[in-house]
This record gives sequence, C-alpha cells and structure tokens, in this order.
Amino acid sequence: MNCLNRKQPESSISPGSLAMNINVLGLFHINTLAFMLLLADGYLPASMQAQGPTSLRPTATSESGQAPLGPKQTWNIGIVLTAQGGPCRGVFACTPIPRDCVDQRVQLVRRDVSNEIRRMKFRDLGDGAKQMVIEVPRIAKDETVHAVLTFEIEKLSVPQPVGIEVLQIPVRRSRVIKDYLRPSPFIESQHADIQALARTFERPGQSTWSMVEAMYDWVRENIEYVDSDLKGALAALRDEDGDCEEMTSLFIALCRANNIPARTVWVPGHCYPEFHLVDQSGKGRWYPCQAAGQRAFGELGEPRPILQKGDSFVIPQAPGKKPIRYAQLVGSRPGSGLVHPQIQIIHQQINASDASS
Repeated sequence: MNCLNRKQPESSISPGSLAMNINVLGLFHINTLAFMLLLADGYLPASMQAQGPTSLRPTATSESGQAPLGPKQTWNIGIVLTAQGGPCRGVFACTPIPRDCVDQRVQLVRRDVSNEIRRMKFRDLGDGAKQMVIEVPRIAKDETVHAVLTFEIEKLSVPQPVGIEVLQIPVRRSRVIKDYLRPSPFIESQHADIQALARTFERPGQSTWSMVEAMYDWVRENIEYVDSDLKGALAALRDEDGDCEEMTSLFIALCRANNIPARTVWVPGHCYPEFHLVDQSGKGRWYPCQAAGQRAFGELGEPRPILQKGDSFVIPQAPGKKPIRYAQLVGSRPGSGLVHPQIQIIHQQINASDASS
C-alpha cells in the first residue's frame, strides 16, 4: 500500500520580477513569488558529521511500561537532488524525519551529506513534525547532491484502550488540540455534505467511543479502496472510493465535524488516522486506527517509523505561506539557463549488516 508522493495537477501563480520554483512534494508544482533564503539560527554546516548517536527529543516522551513492538530498526531517510539538463541555483529542500513520540524512540546515528550542501538544520513544526532542511547554493549540470540520515528506531506498543464507555469529547482544549478540529488541506470538515453525514451518527445515550467507531466502520464499508490521485475527503464521499489518504481524510473530517479532534499519521508509503478523547479526569490520549487495510480500531501495531503527525503545516518557504498537507518542499531560484532540480526522497530500511558497514 503506497499512497504518498503521487503526481498532482500543476498550478501556477504569476511570478514577480524575482521568482522561485517551488515543488510541494506529493501535492503540486508551482511557480510563485520569490523569498530570500533565511539562514536562521540552528543551521549546521554540512561538514559537521555526527560524532555519535544523537537523540531527537521533542516535547512528547514515551509512556512508561510500553513494550517494543519488535527489534530496533535502521532506516536511511533523506533527499537526493539532481540538476538534470542544466545547473540549479539557490536550492532548498526539506522533508519530515522521525522523532521521539509515544509510539517510538529515535536516535540519529549517521549523516551522509554532500560537500555542495552549505547548511543543514533540523526544524520543529509544532508538535507533529520535525524536518531536515538543507540549502545548496549551486548544483552543476547533471550533478547530484544528497543528504541522507541514518536512524535507529524502536517502535513501541500503544497501551490498549481502557474504560472506553466513559471516554468523552474534550471540553477544555489546548491550542494544539484546537488545530485538529479545523479543516485542513483535503479534509473539508466544514462542508455541508460532510456536516450532514456527521450528524447522522449522533444517537441518544450512545457513548462517544461508539459514535467514533460507527463513523470508522461507515467509511470502511462505504468507501471502496481504489488507488488514485489525491482528491480529499469530499471527493471520496461523492465518488465513494479512494485509497488510504481519502479514507483517512474522510474519517478525520467526520470526527472534526462532530467536534472530535483527529489527525493524519504518516509512515513510509502509508497514512492512517488517530482521534483524541479524554477520560473522566480530563486526561486525554490519541487513539490510532487503520482506515484502509486490516481493521484496527483504537490500537494499532504499525511497524514502520512515524514521519509526521498532522495534516496542516505552514512552512516558511511555502507558496503564500498557505498550509500544506505534507511537510515536504523543494525550491530553486529561476533564471536564464537554470533548471529546477529533480528530487528523490529516500525512505529505506536497512538490515543490521548494512548499518554496521
């Protein structure tokens, strides 16, 4: 099942006197107004190689008592840029990388970075994503540059749901939780058709858990799995088909329409949803489920590393500073004789012998 990095229709905005070619990977390719690359604090010279394992620690920490899902995994994750047919200038690129969360522990064990890459940094995008960001002043014609990070990842079991009949929709919501109630790219939770469908799941005396499960089962029973270009929740509802992105987006849209926080979780080649409820004391927790594939509701043993949680991110270099669905972007400065770089995103699991060589 591979739902990511699908080609999307090209759209454009008339560029000004200074323009930049932008490629929002997995979404669209666009020409837009220029921005100046900001060499913000936190950039690392590419020549700085890791001297030992580095833990990437966000605000979330692993819950005590969680058992590993299996042996530790080693993954190469990174970016390869090629100047095919001509030189590139002023290139930047960013992609999500694994980070610590309740589902996994992550260590950066190696960096393989081309000398042409001037700067590299790690950037947090809220609580849901960490990016590797690179800047390349120039790539010669038909040359290739790369930045590939090697991670050691331990996936953790998620505790089984308990007390599900008393779980509730959160009333007191943090700013972060509120973000997962709003519409986001391809999750049209405020559209009248989705709102109308969401209201049909309200039943007197039914638990919140039962209502969420009913929405989950409805999506799985009424949306036929079909590989397709990204089209979103509303189109999936109207067409009655879609792949893991559409099924995930429609379930999330229904949750948000019923004031239940929900978001997309991304792993290599796939995505799935999770929703947020609180117990009687007000303590909240995210519950994952598998919209496409084998049924799994409230708990999920997904072995692949999590790259991103969330589906609406504002990246400083994004066209018009508009939210994008997946925190991945590449751009270059246009000009006579210059080309936009071709990009390859690396998500490669390697075995123990490869990792040690």
